[in-house]
Amino acid sequence: MRRFTIALLALLAAIPASASIALFTDGRSMKVMGFKLLGESSIELTFKNGGAMTLPLSRVERIVDDEVVEPAEAPAVKKLLADGLFPKRSWHYDAARGPIFHSKYDRLIVDAAKKYDVDAALISAVIKAESDFNPRDVSSKGARGLMQLMPATAERFGVANSFDARANIRGGVRYLRWLLDTFSENADLALAAYNAGEGNVWKYDGIPPFRETIGYVTRISQFVRATFRDDAPQAEVSSIAGVGQD
Repeated sequence: MRRFTIALLALLAAIPASASIALFTDGRSMKVMGFKLLGESSIELTFKNGGAMTLPLSRVERIVDDEVVEPAEAPAVKKLLADGLFPKRSWHYDAARGPIFHSKYDRLIVDAAKKYDVDAALISAVIKAESDFNPRDVSSKGARGLMQLMPATAERFGVANSFDARANIRGGVRYLRWLLDTFSENADLALAAYNAGEGNVWKYDGIPPFRETIGYVTRISQFVRATFRDDAPQAEVSSIAGVGQD
């Protein structure tokens, strides 16, 4: 499985980048050729015809890549979409499964895991993929903090300051628990929704065929699957953790 996921990441990386899709809090979506943050509260979207528009960042739910991977042209991706990569299990809190990466945020992760009943190993894998444990991280799309909350998502889950580690983790874990409940503990679908939005998971009836989203689910599944191998040495887990995010 590890060889399969590494090969899949390499395949996805070979696909050239193109446009993006901006998803808005009112349910609309729009294809854009580029985007740029303007300060802390605004974003500029540019279009193929050369036009542009500026709007409050709080109106943007998320921005996802528009590179669609055609399953017919990529059998490995087809297998991922059909079978999933995460173990088929419950992702409720289990005291025997703690954070994977042993950061200074472990106590906050465990506290949120208990409070919202989410597997602590899964939470730490999401944080590793999202921000590499940088509480001040701001993505080019405007996502902020350890669990990379967009302003609209932070507001939705009661986070007033996304740069506050405790608040960010609690908000992100609340969202993750909501997604796990929504998708019946299916981690593949919950993590795809965390990246691309639950609307896209419903639209495609599974993991959306976006390069970014497939790569995101694949990376996190690598981190988590390592914790289920009794013979997996720490060095191997560390090497897997080195797989970065676009």
